[in-house]
Amino acid sequence: MSLALRPLQRTSRPCRRASLSAATALGSIIACSVLLRPTAAWAQFRPQQIHFHADTHSSSDSPATFQADKVDYNDTDHTVTWSGNVQVWQDERVLRADQIVYDRDTGVVTARGNVATVQSDGTVLYAQYAELSGGMRNGVMLHVYADMGDNVKMAANGLRRTNGKVNDLSRAVYTACEICAKDKTRAPFWQFRAYGATQDVEHSKLDFRDTYVDILGIPVFYMPFFSMPDPSAKRQSGFLMPGITPHDSYLGTYFTIPYYWVINDQSDLTVQGLFSTATGPQISGVYRQALNFGSLNIRGGFAYDTHHNLNYTNGFGNRVSSGDPHGMQGHIFARGLFNIDEHWRAGANINLATSANYMRDYRVQGYGSEMLSSNAFLEGFGTGAYSRLDAQYYQGLNQGVIHNSDLPAALPRYTYSFVGQPDALGGRLSVNTTDFYVRRTTGASDQRGELQLNWDRPFHTKAGEQFLLTLRLDSTLYRASKLYQLPNYYAHSTGHGMISGMVLPTIALKTNWPFIRSFGHGRGTQLIEPIVQAIYAPNTGNGTDDGIPNEDSFAYEFTDSTLFSLNRYQGTDRLDGGLRANVGVHANWTWSGHEVDFLVGQSFQEHIEHDRLPYSGLDHHASDVVARARVSPTQYFSFTSRMRYDPYTSQINFGDALFNLNVPHMRLNGGYIWEPITPYYYYATNYQTNDLNRLYTTRTSELSGGVSVYWDNWHASIFSRRSLSRQQFVSNGVTAGYSNDCFGIDFMYLKQYTSIGGIQRYSTYLVTLSLKSLGAFGVK
Repeated sequence: MSLALRPLQRTSRPCRRASLSAATALGSIIACSVLLRPTAAWAQFRPQQIHFHADTHSSSDSPATFQADKVDYNDTDHTVTWSGNVQVWQDERVLRADQIVYDRDTGVVTARGNVATVQSDGTVLYAQYAELSGGMRNGVMLHVYADMGDNVKMAANGLRRTNGKVNDLSRAVYTACEICAKDKTRAPFWQFRAYGATQDVEHSKLDFRDTYVDILGIPVFYMPFFSMPDPSAKRQSGFLMPGITPHDSYLGTYFTIPYYWVINDQSDLTVQGLFSTATGPQISGVYRQALNFGSLNIRGGFAYDTHHNLNYTNGFGNRVSSGDPHGMQGHIFARGLFNIDEHWRAGANINLATSANYMRDYRVQGYGSEMLSSNAFLEGFGTGAYSRLDAQYYQGLNQGVIHNSDLPAALPRYTYSFVGQPDALGGRLSVNTTDFYVRRTTGASDQRGELQLNWDRPFHTKAGEQFLLTLRLDSTLYRASKLYQLPNYYAHSTGHGMISGMVLPTIALKTNWPFIRSFGHGRGTQLIEPIVQAIYAPNTGNGTDDGIPNEDSFAYEFTDSTLFSLNRYQGTDRLDGGLRANVGVHANWTWSGHEVDFLVGQSFQEHIEHDRLPYSGLDHHASDVVARARVSPTQYFSFTSRMRYDPYTSQINFGDALFNLNVPHMRLNGGYIWEPITPYYYYATNYQTNDLNRLYTTRTSELSGGVSVYWDNWHASIFSRRSLSRQQFVSNGVTAGYSNDCFGIDFMYLKQYTSIGGIQRYSTYLVTLSLKSLGAFGVK
């Protein structure tokens, strides 16, 4: 369980000196806007200055100014009485009442009837009676109501103010809920009832003693003492809500004690202690600093982990060491961003942990991912230009899938991109490069230097036909070693370094011919757009054993998004060459905010590269047919689908679909994905030997969906993902809850079936209780 921190920004005040909003107390109502409304009678007694006597506890002896409808001077009693819409202000404090009596001998100000005071911090206090002295810094008030901003209200039978810094309240009531307008004596949804309370104005703190927590007027919980920040405070040091989890697979029963420390206006620190019944304690913390030229955020922790983990057999049938987290363990996640000048900035993202199982045992955020990534960078921005120099490092978390020694480190990596202004010929030149040095402990290490020049020249005919002429030159130089290891597995390669490269010029011409008409008296449009593209480049061959390393072009998937791309690989280590033509038809109907849009196309190529990964969609002179459809016939329903169809085998080699139905009080969504293979995992498999692991070649056929219902303050949802090809669920979950203007309760159940590190996740139950202005309390 935890108490959510409020944002660092100060909430705006609904009441100020010039205008105070109407407010309701618990048991008494004070119309602040009426009290401060100017009246014509003020012209009779214009503002006049008097001097209040300052007592020994007050440092203020500045003059006070008053306005009233009527003023009476009593020379016998040495008093001054103001009546009718009285306003007295001194420094930044304002006092309003129906009648105010000032004793010139004692310096005591007595206010009666609809008393309202505005403090220097904007807090508004209302009362029926008040006696104040020392420049309104000391005194007592009866039947008090405080408007503390953000709809937070506090009332008390009485209040004693000391030196303008401490307010002691008796029989106090605190709530952030709305008061019933029809029956103001009706209890709010929740409230604190305290025998006594102290408001430390100087330190923005509230302390309650002998407190009952009421829900709908019924006491449900008792606290002998409770402390919290004043709602007006931007940030406040102190203990946050402690947390408790009755059962956890690795921690047993554990609880957390967080402490929040405001260091200064620019930085803070949250420290948390975790104590469990199943393993050693953990200390973690979050440090945040805002700088004039950037920001810094550091999260970290250390623990003494007593668990010993056994080896296990992964999905490949290999015996895997899970890593022993026993002993002192820790993690650090640091993020920094620093602006050098208006064009340059630097930063770093450091994410390191002593072991993946330590992150699992202590539920460190990020566990369950494949890896932790770290980088440090320097980047610059100019007119049409971008430059970045960085270093990258990766730490594997799932040793059953990939080992740390297999992961690369880029030391360094440089990227530059430039797009020029239109030239005299009407074209636009762009320059791109991505250069790196990749090093692996196990596997290939290589260096790459690259230069890509691209010139685009658009033009159109009087008939509306649009053309785009593209001239492109790719040149790359490599030096590599150990190409016989992952990720390339070149059979003829040795461990010695070798130099290779390629130069590929490309010319392409693309034409779009849109035919557009309107219908329905201009309420809709219809578009039919044939698209044809011709591309020529020398045939690269792109053989898998040609001595050129491959770092960024493993996954090759021909879809509607890459139909008209010059290079359909994800990177530039492999390039599309040869003579080819791409054709497609784009259609769109739009009317009254509704839309139907689809695209269908195919590619024709002179050269066939048989060594592409399976199911690339480009295994024949005529490619697979790709298509995309998006349908939104009403504001309540939308549907999007993509597919790739093999006309030679009459099979669909890729497909996905998403739909969304949103009607009043209900949302329904679903999705489906189909793919015969997972190209990502060729990285760790020697596919040239046809020794493909069944985990990587098992077809992906997955169905997902969910439904949400909501009515007034209630909401509920259920969602599920199921792998049809593996005949098992991926995850299931359900949520339900209630919320209003000041209260919320939510329940969540989540079941995950994924196995990570040889261990399958268990079910998770989470109950969260939220009280406005206080925070959230959760039990997992």
